[in-house]
Amino acid sequence: MAHTETEPAISDERMRTMALIVASALFMQSLDSTIIATALPSMARSFHQPPLYMSVALTSYLISLAIFIPASGWMADRFGARDVFRAAIVIFTLGSIACGLAPNLALLVAARMLQGMGGAMMVPVGRLVLMRSISQRQMVSAMSWLTVPALLGPVIGPPLGGFIISFASWRWVFDINVPVGIIGVFAVTMFIPNTQEEGRGGRFDSVGVTLSGCAMALLMAGFETTGRHLVPLGWTAAAYAAGLAACAMYWRHAKRHPQPVLDLTLFKIPSFAVPALAGSLFRVAVGAMPFLLPLMLQLDFGFTPLKSGLITFTAAAGAIFMKPCAPPLLARYGFRNVLIWNGAIAALAMSLCASFEPNWPSLVMNLILFIGGFLRSLQFTALNVIAYGDIPRPRMSAATSLYSTIQQLSLTMGIVAGATALDISTTLRHHLIPAKPDYAMAFIAVSAIGLLASPFCARLPRNAGAAISGHRAGEAE
Repeated sequence: MAHTETEPAISDERMRTMALIVASALFMQSLDSTIIATALPSMARSFHQPPLYMSVALTSYLISLAIFIPASGWMADRFGARDVFRAAIVIFTLGSIACGLAPNLALLVAARMLQGMGGAMMVPVGRLVLMRSISQRQMVSAMSWLTVPALLGPVIGPPLGGFIISFASWRWVFDINVPVGIIGVFAVTMFIPNTQEEGRGGRFDSVGVTLSGCAMALLMAGFETTGRHLVPLGWTAAAYAAGLAACAMYWRHAKRHPQPVLDLTLFKIPSFAVPALAGSLFRVAVGAMPFLLPLMLQLDFGFTPLKSGLITFTAAAGAIFMKPCAPPLLARYGFRNVLIWNGAIAALAMSLCASFEPNWPSLVMNLILFIGGFLRSLQFTALNVIAYGDIPRPRMSAATSLYSTIQQLSLTMGIVAGATALDISTTLRHHLIPAKPDYAMAFIAVSAIGLLASPFCARLPRNAGAAISGHRAGEAE
């Protein structure tokens, strides 16, 4: 698709500064989403509640995310991306303070929903701020910075949470967000321009927000209760049915509304539709990894939380090492080849976790996870860049809202897929608790889902994203 709009002109140094600011906010959100899981038993004791009930502290946040993400693009167009991004950081930080001060479970849930409101705006609007401010030439490098926190947070969260719980109160799990949030507000004010697009910020699609919010909340509730025996199976089935019905109602509504909150016509752009679908399959596999791997290392292998964290952390090191490698790899091989072959190799690397044994040297597991982290980070960078490569700038806010909604659903489905595969294997083998063969089966199952992404990536044209990567189709083949 030809672009006629004027390209932004900022220096590479300013681009890196902006990318780091946005990445820091995304890291705070990603870290918080995983670190709380380690603190749930301590929180249950503090509130005198059964540990099983504490899962509401996780689901309330995810449901709040699901409700407010679709409105993020309209908010950015109506009030300015920088102002909305800065307000999101403030809301998330205030929600973190409220969580740390919560005297009971009910107020903790309310504070987590406030956090979710801020997080829902922080993720897509942060990406929008960056995408509106950089040129196509800078997209690969900028997205490389944003990919790292998405992979780093789930890896650092569990061991950091264990360290905090061991030496301080669970309330510090939330308090660590406060200094990051304060610094982020000042950094956004000083270095981020307040980009704003005309055309989508006028009429608010209240019906669309209601329908999309209900659909997302109900589907997320179904995902969160699948295979966990938290509620009767009928309630889970009802949540899925109602969520799918709300999706159908929204689809009908979006066809008739001139400016729907989630613009489904973006799927007519192949370079957006293919990464959205293929990326969802790949994210399902990746989303299961932070759930399955610590469980296997700690519950089955008997590793301490610290030793488990030191092993899983190497995946984040691989993701960081990828950052300078992405631009030359994409320039050499192009988006299509990288997404097909790197995605397939990355899925196979995830399946190698099925072969881990407790008597293996830690160095061997570290090496496998390091390589896997590198490959997954490269895949996410390529997916996130090509998805926006042909999006006209006036429609960028709509694209970030829709893409972020898809991301949130697929990552949550990853946890569901991992938990379901583990539960099925445990039941079929008549185990009371998951054993090594059950974890192996779960790793193979989710890796197979990730492997399905490669055939979809083959539908991209050979020259897809050539203007961004500088790749010339035919030279690398």
